[in-house]
Amino acid sequence: MKDLQHALRSGNWRSLLACFLYFDTGFTVWVLYGPLAPFISKSISMTAAQQGFLVAVPVLAAAILRVALGNLYQSTDGRRVALMGVLISALPAMTLPLLPTTPSYSLLLVLGVFLGVGGASFAVALPMAGSSYPPKVQGLVLGLAAAGNVGAVLDGFLFPHVAAALGWQYATAAALPLLAIAGLALFAWGDDRGEKAGSPGRALAGFVTMLAGLIALVLAVHAGVFGAGKAGVLLLPVIGAVGAIVLLPARYRAVLAERDTWVMMLVYSITFGGFVGMSSYVTLLLTTLYQMPKLEAGLFMSLLAFLGAMVRPVGGYLADRITGVRALTGLLAAISLADFAFAAWMPPLAGGIAILVCLYLAFGLGNGSTFQLVPHRWKGKTGLLSGVIGAAGGIGGFYLPVVMGIAKETTGSYQMGFATFGVLAACACLAVVALRAQWLVWASPAGTAADFAHAAQPARVGQPAAAGE
Repeated sequence: MKDLQHALRSGNWRSLLACFLYFDTGFTVWVLYGPLAPFISKSISMTAAQQGFLVAVPVLAAAILRVALGNLYQSTDGRRVALMGVLISALPAMTLPLLPTTPSYSLLLVLGVFLGVGGASFAVALPMAGSSYPPKVQGLVLGLAAAGNVGAVLDGFLFPHVAAALGWQYATAAALPLLAIAGLALFAWGDDRGEKAGSPGRALAGFVTMLAGLIALVLAVHAGVFGAGKAGVLLLPVIGAVGAIVLLPARYRAVLAERDTWVMMLVYSITFGGFVGMSSYVTLLLTTLYQMPKLEAGLFMSLLAFLGAMVRPVGGYLADRITGVRALTGLLAAISLADFAFAAWMPPLAGGIAILVCLYLAFGLGNGSTFQLVPHRWKGKTGLLSGVIGAAGGIGGFYLPVVMGIAKETTGSYQMGFATFGVLAACACLAVVALRAQWLVWASPAGTAADFAHAAQPARVGQPAAAGE
């Protein structure tokens, strides 16, 4: 406890709390569609694939917008960026209760993009929280800020009950007081000491362009512009990611030439992608696979989200002690085995719950362990890399409900969906094992820039130089 108090006092704990509340409420509105999906499907006729797409759109929007928001954070005051994000993510909760009739599926998709701005808070909340703390406690501090994932707990506990009493459209307004609290905390306590570079005006224009472009892309996919059926849905993240990369300044695109960036993106698409994707879809999974009542499924979703969020700081603390490299090796292996067990067994309710609990523990610990590594590997670019790597996590979270919905609609079972993500987790684990020796040099807070340069030298053969070198 004394170590924790000392760590918190080594920086601005009020700003850390404001960042936690920002991420917490952002996460709450981000996965809003998940626990409400069973209620929405009673009002709007949707196939299993359409249900998966609806809950996945906010996840994808956050993934792509994290890159643009991270770029904006890198060029201007983080507190202003955060307040703008709170306002934009509140628009769906202000709009839906005021509509005189049931909204169309297309309108829900558009509003889902705005919900994604809440999830994009990751690219601002984490670097701003860590900007006033020393490197030796970055894993713990970023883990505490990112424990705002616990916002998903409110979704399962709060929104289904309000929806059952007043209707799902009115239930969305319950997010507004929470967003107001976060906005006030940011205004009063937000403190950004991160390094800034680039043009704020250009970065803001890039964010607005990406937001409008995502709305157009989602509607185009729904209309079948990129192919009928499932093809356009599966292509959507690729098209959106390319657009986000094009809008980045050239000096920031250089990080995408680094092998470590892509491996970290793959890892986070498994850990955080698994957490947010399953949080968005688990209510539908429980109601369709186990015929669990909607309110009970929402409560169980909350418990899983709470578990995964609460162990994230533990993952960061663990990584501070043994490095994120060692922690991730075991956690990725555990995720892969759990996915394969579900796919092979398709367990009854008790077994399914046990496997889901194991998955959420590994997701949460893995999320904290991953971002213990980022400040050590990319000093001075934490905001940008939080956006880039966070985008990969969001894309993983997009594909999980989409693939689950497609698997269910095509085969009548979720086996293929779990098997797919088991293979991806195994690949991420093997990649970390292959780079283990090189990463351990810079993964420790005690590592020096000279050590890192020496370790990275062999990897430069035939590769572009790393941006941070």
